This record gives sequence, C-alpha cells and structure tokens, in this order.
Amino acid sequence: MLINSLPDSDGSRCTLTFDAENNWLRATWRGYVDPLEAMRGAQNYLDQAQGMSCPLLLNDNVALQGPWFDTLEWLEQAWLPQAERLGLRCIAHVVQQDTGADILTRSFLSPMIGPLQLQVFHQVEDAEEWLRNCWQQQQATAEPAPQ
Repeated sequence: MLINSLPDSDGSRCTLTFDAENNWLRATWRGYVDPLEAMRGAQNYLDQAQGMSCPLLLNDNVALQGPWFDTLEWLEQAWLPQAERLGLRCIAHVVQQDTGADILTRSFLSPMIGPLQLQVFHQVEDAEEWLRNCWQQQQATAEPAPQ
C-alpha cells in the first residue's frame, strides 16, 4: 500500500509503502538524492510511522545514484532514537546497485545498534528473507494475549 512518494525537482524520489502481508514499511530511494532530500525522506518515515506500530523497515537503495548520506551523525543522534521510540526493531538496508556499498557498509561493523538490528544487503530478496525471519522471531517471543 502506497503511503506517499516524495519527488524532487530532478526526478529523484523516496517512496514509502506498507507491505501488509509481510508487516514492514519499505522506503524505496531512486535517482540522485542529495543530503537534504535524504533527510526529508528519513524524516518522512518517522512522521508516517507514528501510530503504525511497525517494527520492520526495508530501506531499498538499489536504484539510488550518487551519495546517500555523507554523514551518519544526524541518523545516529536524531533519527535512530526517534525510530526506536516508534517501535522500529529491524532495519534491512539494501545498498545501491551502482556501487555495491555506501556509508553504512563502511561505518557499521556490527549488525546491532542498541535494541535495533541493522543488516546490510546487496540483494532485495535477501533483505526480505531476513525481515521475514525477524518478524517470525518477534511473533515467537511476543507474550500471548490474555484470555
């Protein structure tokens, strides 16, 4: 289900969708996204995730061109704490196809960020499988509803 799409004047965009079958939000980035546009798209996730109780995010950068974020300071200090408060627990980050890497692959040595799990992938299918496993684990550890 399309939540919204944030186009930029140069044709790049960030599209946010909810996959009800798999219970995750998907941010799909396309084109050349400058740092301000990246922050706008990331903030859009936070704005839309409020009240959704969606612990999984697929961040798809396959069609991204050029740099994504040139610094992780805003992500680490502002975005991640807010996302955690909104209930985000697992982020599957798919790197851009033209480089096969980005600042996240060079900056995070561990897949864990506090209570959040971050995994970096080169293929969307691998990211989707990992998120399905995350969902199954969360369902298995959830407390049963009172009867």
